Amino acid sequence: MPSKTILSLLLFSLISYQSHAQNQVAIIIDDMGYRYTDKHALTLPGEITYAFLPHTTYGKKLAILANNDNHDVLIHIPMESKNREKLGPGALTSAMDEEAFKKSLTESFAEIPFAIGINNHMGSYLTQLYQPMAWTMDFLKQHELLFLDSKTSPHSKARKAAIDYGVPVKSRHVFLDNELTDEYISQQFKQLIAIAQKHQIAIAIAHPHPETIATLNKLIPTLALHGVELVPLSRLYPSSNANKVIAVSE
Repeated sequence: MPSKTILSLLLFSLISYQSHAQNQVAIIIDDMGYRYTDKHALTLPGEITYAFLPHTTYGKKLAILANNDNHDVLIHIPMESKNREKLGPGALTSAMDEEAFKKSLTESFAEIPFAIGINNHMGSYLTQLYQPMAWTMDFLKQHELLFLDSKTSPHSKARKAAIDYGVPVKSRHVFLDNELTDEYISQQFKQLIAIAQKHQIAIAIAHPHPETIATLNKLIPTLALHGVELVPLSRLYPSSNANKVIAVSE
């Protein structure tokens, strides 16, 4: 029969493991689809989530590859910004009515039907407006999809609208690569780990830049050393049923 000391050690190890297992991060690679070189982001290790801009040259093809490799896929919907930057296809703006909103979202999901939800590309202006966010959430609710607020505005009303409409919602905690240096990305990665250790979950957004991919290839394997698990974004939405992967051929 095991001694009390051994049993105590086993219990401690189990508690420690469970505690560590509760610390989870999701990393989303945004802006996928414009460049052929974006395919290199698909080689990142672990359960990376990928967000594809709609109606882009390589978006559908790369999204199919990501989905068939069992990665969570989002549609990265362009939304109107404060400085009125050029948005590209599939964009939502304050000049559109509800019918136009839902038509645009329907067309984006027709291209990438296996996406589990959306996050906003830009949107520092539109996400501050409740009505457009309500139309967006009504569409997502009808299709059992989730929303990730990229938090390009501290005054975003997306979360309130999502809660009002019963849409699973989370918000980005850290942008990893606002500066494309190994030092900056590494520092942001440390912040991501610290948030996960304090709050059990953390969400980061990065982009398919060569510098980002090179640094993340080095950093992602270190997460386990800090008791942090890299998980698909959908894992952080316990109330969401948007976690199925559908195999799609090109």
